Amino acid sequence: MALSTAPTPTGECAAQDPADGGPPPRRRWPFSPYHLLLAPLAVLFAMPLVQMVLASFKTDAEIRQVPPTFVPAHPTLSGYVRLFQDSDVLRWLLNSVIVSGSAIIAHLVLCSMAGYGFSRLRFAGRGASFVLLVGTIMIPTQLLMIPTYIMFTKLGVVNTLPAVILPWLTSAFGVFLMRQFFLSLPRELEEAGRLDGCSAFGVFWRVVLPLARPALATLAIFTLLGSWNDLIWPLIAINDDRWYTIQLGLANFQGQRRTEWSLLMAGNVVATMPMVLFFMLAQRQFVATMTFSGMKG
Repeated sequence: MALSTAPTPTGECAAQDPADGGPPPRRRWPFSPYHLLLAPLAVLFAMPLVQMVLASFKTDAEIRQVPPTFVPAHPTLSGYVRLFQDSDVLRWLLNSVIVSGSAIIAHLVLCSMAGYGFSRLRFAGRGASFVLLVGTIMIPTQLLMIPTYIMFTKLGVVNTLPAVILPWLTSAFGVFLMRQFFLSLPRELEEAGRLDGCSAFGVFWRVVLPLARPALATLAIFTLLGSWNDLIWPLIAINDDRWYTIQLGLANFQGQRRTEWSLLMAGNVVATMPMVLFFMLAQRQFVATMTFSGMKG
């Protein structure tokens, strides 16, 4: 009588079955091994921010204490109370919001249109114009301050908020960033839009810009960081404390003989939190730009 035998499992499944004497299944880490390196670096970079926040709850005497303490022994809100009572910090924040908001809107509109023109439109001198435009990035900002101040004086905008807004309307870096992103987009998408009856501006507005959201978010982040943290040009162009930006107002808390550190730390926390919140909201778009820019259609 013939004996029927069941088929034995072969291949990878049989090799990984512990009952058959095979090697046990490979154990997976709950996190990436790269986190073992990135986590200490993240803590290292976050320490100054954490120390600034903790110092804002200290008194001036505790901040000057030697050896210094990391955690405040007696937390207090005196720094924040004096910040909002003895200074126009809310007005400075509003001025910075106006300057940064205007800079972001202008950059998104003007840099995207210029970048699309340099990447898709054909006109005489396109290559030379783009090289000259990108070459202006290498010019130090300090060399342009005196000519810009003289020009703004003749325009009558010195010591007003437009004097801080106008230099941030556009930038060569923004045009370069948008051009490089548009070059990575497949032309077939634009040709499909033209076949559907869209004009050149319609293709740009309806097809290209929705795909450029990651690049636009990245440009908005860089523009916000630059315009919000700008100090040198507002220090030259603004003398009236009504038009101070937040960075210029905080600079006045530091004196030659005495600095109120608790007040200064509280002001730095108030000035830094909008940047942290904005980056947390836009970080996915920022990462998407870095990954999408290497893809070709």
